[in-house]
Formats: sequence, C-alpha cells, structure tokens
Amino acid sequence: MKLVVGLGNPGKEYENTRHNTGRIVVSLIQKKISAKGGPASGWKFITPDTFMNKSGKAVASLVKSKKDLENLVVIYDDIDLPLGKMKISFNKSSGGHRGLESIIKALKSQEFLRIRIGITPATPSGKLKKPHGEKPVINFILGEFKKPELEILKKLSKKAAEAIEVFFAEGKDKAMSLYNN
Repeated sequence: MKLVVGLGNPGKEYENTRHNTGRIVVSLIQKKISAKGGPASGWKFITPDTFMNKSGKAVASLVKSKKDLENLVVIYDDIDLPLGKMKISFNKSSGGHRGLESIIKALKSQEFLRIRIGITPATPSGKLKKPHGEKPVINFILGEFKKPELEILKKLSKKAAEAIEVFFAEGKDKAMSLYNN
C-alpha cells in the first residue's frame, strides 16, 4: 500500500488554517489524481481525524511493515519555508513539528518521505515575514489562509502530486532531485 498522509486538525474551525496545510494539499492531490483516472493500484490518502499532536496513532495503525514505511509520504506545514515552496526530505528529525514528532515516535522510525509545504509570506527579495514568539506563532499557524494564498496552495499541490508519482515510480532520490526548489 502506498500511503499519502496530510497532517492537520479535524473540525470546521481549522479547515482553512495554515496548520491544516497537509490536509488541504492531500485533498487537492486526491482530487487531481482522481480526475485523471485515479492513482496506481494500492494508493491510499488519509487525513487523520486526530488532532495534529496525535497523528502518530492514526498513521501507525496503517503502517505495519518496513515496506509500508518505505511507501509512506507525510505532507505538512512548514513555517520556515515561504508560501508556494515545498521541500522533500527523508529520514530527518521532526524539526520541532509536533505532528511529525508524533508519527516518528509511533512508528519508532523517521525513515519515510515527507513533503514540507511553506506557509509563510515573503518579501519580494525572499525574506520571510515570520512571526516571532510563541503566541504570535500559534496565532499565525492557526490563522486562516486568504483566498489568493489558497490559490497558491492549489498550484503547488499539482507539483506535490507529480513529486509523489515520481517517488512511487522511481524512488525518493529522483523525486528530491526533480522537485526540491
């Protein structure tokens, strides 16, 4: 089974928040793949019905073997990347992301692919307009995307879908070399 997981929080109040970027992007990818005839056999898309910090429980129930772990892609928000950018990585730490940390602990491994999606606006020169301090960061990540920002995510989801297809067909190294920007 090829598993694509989008992290976020359940509930209407979190639907279009920055912290739900993983759920938003996975939903868009699923629509895109379905529209072109569906994914290769064995693909499964999930957006856990657990809160972000408990994501590991939902993922661990589906990842039962080393092969399942090799075919796991986790998509989530990254405040350290500009909106409209993504970064693919493998076998890295959680970087402080609590949802990812929950998955690593539950699986007792960090050997899976992750796609970090940037959520932070940037200046024309590329400098991030990132909030500082715990409360401003929490307010920012739990804040809703504006309509133009959601359009940027929609475009980026096409690139993420292509990267996942390459990953499943040709491996992580090929996906990272083609789609990291």
